[in-house]
Amino acid sequence: MQDFNVTPYDVEGKVDYDELVKRFGVSIIDNAMEERIKAIAGDEHFLLRRKIFFSHRDLGWLLDQYEKGKKFYVYTGIAPSGTMTIAHLLPFTMALWLQEKFGADVYIQIPDEEKFLTKKDPCLTLEKINGFAHEDALSIAALGFDPKKTKFYIDTENANTLYKQAIRVAKHITFSQTKDAFGFGNDTNIGALFYTSLQAVGSFLKSAIDGRNVPCLVPLGIDQDVHFRLARDVTEKIGYYKPAIMHSKFMPGLKGNPKMSASDPDNTIYLSDSRDTVTKKVNRAITGQQSTAELQKKYGGDPEKCAVCQYYKYFFEPSDEKLAKIFAAERDGSMLAGEHKADLAKRINAMLDEHRKRMEALRGRMDEFMLKD
Repeated sequence: MQDFNVTPYDVEGKVDYDELVKRFGVSIIDNAMEERIKAIAGDEHFLLRRKIFFSHRDLGWLLDQYEKGKKFYVYTGIAPSGTMTIAHLLPFTMALWLQEKFGADVYIQIPDEEKFLTKKDPCLTLEKINGFAHEDALSIAALGFDPKKTKFYIDTENANTLYKQAIRVAKHITFSQTKDAFGFGNDTNIGALFYTSLQAVGSFLKSAIDGRNVPCLVPLGIDQDVHFRLARDVTEKIGYYKPAIMHSKFMPGLKGNPKMSASDPDNTIYLSDSRDTVTKKVNRAITGQQSTAELQKKYGGDPEKCAVCQYYKYFFEPSDEKLAKIFAAERDGSMLAGEHKADLAKRINAMLDEHRKRMEALRGRMDEFMLKD
């Protein structure tokens, strides 16, 4: 088996998700769990059905609480460092669905200090990252979140609220624990050591604000799980529920990389990409097709190795029936790479055009969404 490594800061090698489940000690979202979610919500998101959100911690307990009348809230976030990518939308897409189907309040953290503390790029000043944070909040809100049920908070701007809670967490996390969890060394700055205490606050923030225990569900990429292994131990110690977690797989890059990376422009679709840029990037994407049109028509290709097919699967074809036809056309050679790519580029551009319109409609209204410190 080819080895791989998954950390909050890097993903290397071809990820074996079954093996990753064992390494991290999480549970698969099996068919029974899917059916339970569907029965309660009256619907099922295709990201669950397609096993893109594939594993969890304590999701069964959270649903038990919900069925007893204890509504949960959703917490997720993004560390800003530039323009968001399509892959960044995965946890927010799930958070929006949970808000719509379960009536959940959603808390979204924008930790503008995290990249400042952990990246060595001198161009990433705290002021510049704070600007990214506000633009990210606008972009996320434009997905369709309800301002009455959604709160964004930016770490450096909501310090009065967050710091009082973060020090309660920090008291229970040792240097040894953070060193083991994140690979920190003696040269790691003390801000990076403290950061996970701030991130943990979101998993009980509504409980602290409301003065009562409120269950929390955190949808996130599985590379971020390590933060919440520490948080889950601490939240019980300070009197709150452990947060339940839903993990997503990584959206692959255009070049077939295991994870789309915002630091690799040719491998990534940014939400700010122009129509021409999207078309050029998609045209360079790796496919699972044969080397020539003749061979593809004769032997067919492999949609699992095709970045174009995977983009349909993750975002751009919600219909399972239509997705099956796209995959079948790749396998039997009835659709060539050029046709696939032209159609995908058209879909991506239509989504980005609409998203930017919604962003501009919200610009100047974000105060409705922001947590008051």
